[in-house]
Amino acid sequence: MEIIELDVRDTNALHAWFRVEQDTVRHDRPFGWERTYESFEQSALLGPSPYHRIVRLAASSQGGDYLGIAELHLSLQDNTHLATLEISVHPEHRRAGVGTALFREIELICAAEQRSTLCAETYVPTETSAEESAALLFAAGLGLFPVHQEDHLVLDLPMADEHMAELDSAHAASEDYDVIVWGDRCPDEHVEAFCRMRTQMSQDVPTGEIDVSPQVVDVERLRASEARLSAGWISIVAAARRRSDSVMGGYSQLVLPRGGELAMQDDTLVMPEHRGSRLGTRLKLATLQVLTRDHPGRRALHTWTEPDNHAMYRTNTDFGYVARERMYEVQRKAPLE
Repeated sequence: MEIIELDVRDTNALHAWFRVEQDTVRHDRPFGWERTYESFEQSALLGPSPYHRIVRLAASSQGGDYLGIAELHLSLQDNTHLATLEISVHPEHRRAGVGTALFREIELICAAEQRSTLCAETYVPTETSAEESAALLFAAGLGLFPVHQEDHLVLDLPMADEHMAELDSAHAASEDYDVIVWGDRCPDEHVEAFCRMRTQMSQDVPTGEIDVSPQVVDVERLRASEARLSAGWISIVAAARRRSDSVMGGYSQLVLPRGGELAMQDDTLVMPEHRGSRLGTRLKLATLQVLTRDHPGRRALHTWTEPDNHAMYRTNTDFGYVARERMYEVQRKAPLE
């Protein structure tokens, strides 16, 4: 077995790497979130970013088959002490040291990059206890332990018209706001306000004991992020603007892998001074209406919510989301040698 870095110019290697990822998700997680090959390929082929670097590894057999894969994310502008990782071992090649070999290579990269904190996500189906989770046991054996939890919720699509009309009653509580919808690129006239909301989201998002600092999102960073995301993904954004003073009160964003059947509810934020008017429900509904109209082939919408975030959890329950997995973020902090 040899640990190699994925050559993104090699189409066969890209397909082999992606197959391991998909086979692993489908084996381990019946309700797992999946990106499409198109979204993966387009993201992999992008040039360097000043904000973020991704290292993709594969554990290759002597015959050239990929036994397992890893993806390592390194922020370049902030949180430069941190590395986030994902390891997937094909179901047919487990308990043979593949995952450990990939992790040891990641440790070498992190040492060279001066990354002292390692984080990863693990998923446990709702009917399985954490104590029985092979992923959590594997992580613990490498020194990574849970520091944050969220429920992975899934909403089956399409939503019944009657249910959507019920949710539409949120307009009564937020009638002082107009909802503005856009796609992959925020309109120039709203970009400064959107950056402020994105920065607020980074500050507000629950992170438990993860060793991470909030990001400051400026226009340059936002535009770079939009351009890279749109290569492999479709965005739907709804923002609320108060009529009396044109101040933005919140936003919600969906992202869709190109060519797939799933969609992901990403951020939903209501700015602190605008809370209590059911704006969150209205904004999420606005993006869902666009999704239903423009992408009728999507069969499920995925989101992640901290169990103690009662307001957002209640909103998601009202939409019909069902908890399918518990996501554990695991972390290892160690001084650099």
